[in-house]
Amino acid sequence: MGASVARAIRNFNLENRAEREISKVKPSPAPRHPSTRSLLREQMTSHPDVKGDIVRKDDKLLALLKDVYVDSKDPVQVKDVGPLPEPKEYRLPKGNHFDMNIENIPKGKISVVEALTLLNNHKLYPETWTAEKIAKEYHLEQKDVNSLLKYFVTFEVKIFPPEDKKAIQSK
Repeated sequence: MGASVARAIRNFNLENRAEREISKVKPSPAPRHPSTRSLLREQMTSHPDVKGDIVRKDDKLLALLKDVYVDSKDPVQVKDVGPLPEPKEYRLPKGNHFDMNIENIPKGKISVVEALTLLNNHKLYPETWTAEKIAKEYHLEQKDVNSLLKYFVTFEVKIFPPEDKKAIQSK
């Protein structure tokens, strides 16, 4: 609805407005500086044939101009995509992935199952599963493994036995 109203307003009296704009007096050239005006007047008085040469059309130049053929084409825009990414190296997943469709993992990354496995292994056997061994085994950087072992822990479920016989029995 709004587009049709806008179009109607835009096209209202279009021909008359265009004719009015075309028939306006064209702007005159900018006024020259007084110092150059006197120099031009002096040159025109000393060489009156130059004024005739300015307005006269030169047939030789017109013929040469007609022979000129200009074919312009826009330059092809080349998008700078930057350096191409290097192909990633992959490794096979370690351990049981519970029938997930994981075929390969990029080097330097681990899956959630592998992260839980290595955290649990390190917690249970810290002498054998050191940060260096984990980094080598899973193709990770040493600083990443150190941060992983420092800031992440696995959940630990503890079931406390009831202390007396009056405790509520689970159903």
